[in-house]
Amino acid sequence: MPDAEDFHPLRVAAARRIALDIHRFDLVHPDGAALPPFTAGAHVKVRTPNGLVRRYSLCSDPADLSACAIAVKREEGGQGGSVALCDGLREGDLLPCTAPRNDFPLKGRPVSRVFIAGGIGITPIMSMIRELEGGGGPPWKLWYLTRSPAHTAFAEELAAYRGKVVVHHDGGDPDRAFDLWPVLEQPKGRHLHCCGPRGLMQAVRDMTGHWPASAVHFEDFGGAAKPRPEDLPFRLRLARSGGGVDVPAGTTMLDALRAAGHAPASSCETGTCGTCRTGLLSGAADHRDLVLMEHEKAGWIMPCVSRAAPGCDELVLDL
Repeated sequence: MPDAEDFHPLRVAAARRIALDIHRFDLVHPDGAALPPFTAGAHVKVRTPNGLVRRYSLCSDPADLSACAIAVKREEGGQGGSVALCDGLREGDLLPCTAPRNDFPLKGRPVSRVFIAGGIGITPIMSMIRELEGGGGPPWKLWYLTRSPAHTAFAEELAAYRGKVVVHHDGGDPDRAFDLWPVLEQPKGRHLHCCGPRGLMQAVRDMTGHWPASAVHFEDFGGAAKPRPEDLPFRLRLARSGGGVDVPAGTTMLDALRAAGHAPASSCETGTCGTCRTGLLSGAADHRDLVLMEHEKAGWIMPCVSRAAPGCDELVLDL
């Protein structure tokens, strides 16, 4: 399989809108060859028509390597990558893509699987459902939370899974949000897979503190790593190597460490997989991950998304 950052063109076999502001793109090998294998929950990076690199989960069936599919939400207020794809990509175009990589796999052997999806977060879960339905996996049930029927992607397909799918529309009103506590109150040997807006995932994280950590899985679309207006520069002191690294506003700790010649382990870079977990020896941290439990935050940090807390000028890491 090619290196994860090695882009190869795939041809757009079909491009269509599947919900309000959500577009699906079916991709095939330009020469008709089989695509690289992938497992449910995998993603690819694509180079958009305006030159940006973005990550999108595969929503197609891992058993069918004749094609793969991504679904893209058109974000008018973003940096233009999704707009360039949704407005500019047409059937027959070539789209540079990396090989699939999976930071959100179907781990473990639970008695059943619980899926919670918010909005565009349905994409990796569709691939999981297809794999479970085709491969005799454990029972599953999906709670799919969207603003309205018009915002609900894959609605027709999901309607076929009677008794396995609960769809809830809140109309954008927080007072009409679905109460997930009855779903999550008792782990019962299940595994949970959640993807969607950061607020939804944080709420689910808060409600599953009593679940085994190995049974709760999140996929983030990068919201935690985006710079915030209140972010300030700070300094890292590396206890074992004796060096120091400045972290500017708008730059992650992980990128600052790389720029200084260090090579910390990383994978998802969204604060959901735990690969970059680093010892925190001193300093107050602004934790933005979905991995660390409350009792772990005093001694650990995820440099892919977290920063020094306001008023703290220096963090000391066990590096």
